[in-house]
Amino acid sequence: MDFDGQDSGDEPFITAVDNIQPYQFEPVVHIEQNEVSSQNQSDSSEENSEAESDSSDLQDSRMDNLAWCDCNHCAAMPTVDECLCCKEVGPVAEKMEDEDLDCITDHEGFTGNCLNRHVIEVSLYDFVERQGPIDDNEPIHELYRYVAYRRFTRWIWHILGKKRRKVIPACAVLKIREAFPSEDFTGFKYARP
Repeated sequence: MDFDGQDSGDEPFITAVDNIQPYQFEPVVHIEQNEVSSQNQSDSSEENSEAESDSSDLQDSRMDNLAWCDCNHCAAMPTVDECLCCKEVGPVAEKMEDEDLDCITDHEGFTGNCLNRHVIEVSLYDFVERQGPIDDNEPIHELYRYVAYRRFTRWIWHILGKKRRKVIPACAVLKIREAFPSEDFTGFKYARP
């Protein structure tokens, strides 16, 4: 039937639903580590190179000094991403405001969730149950540290989802490393695509 109410015979009736083409106009997102702001992109190439060198200098200086630390418990970390104070992370700062604390490492929840050896041990059993057996030669402090980082992330951000990682503030990382020491540390790594 056509719109006049008459049967057109051979012509198929096409609805708007048949013509839907999902994701046809979805933008492609490209995430870069050191993006240049859109304002700098409109400037000349010479100004862009100056802006890039200035931003890299600021990032390098973050590893050279502790001006970025407001809690007085941080230390310089090996990468710029890891040079992060607990007061710079919104959800972490909210937890500290609730308790009126200067550093997240002073929070009772941090001590109970991330430093208590018995809690970490039980979480390790849960981790092994989901991920499979671990090597008998695996250093226990390394595993405890890994589980403590996971517990911190769960405590602050709840559920992130697969391959979504967050940088843990330097003060929290240092306190966990102090509780579960070893000779070398891996540091933060972004998920592989």
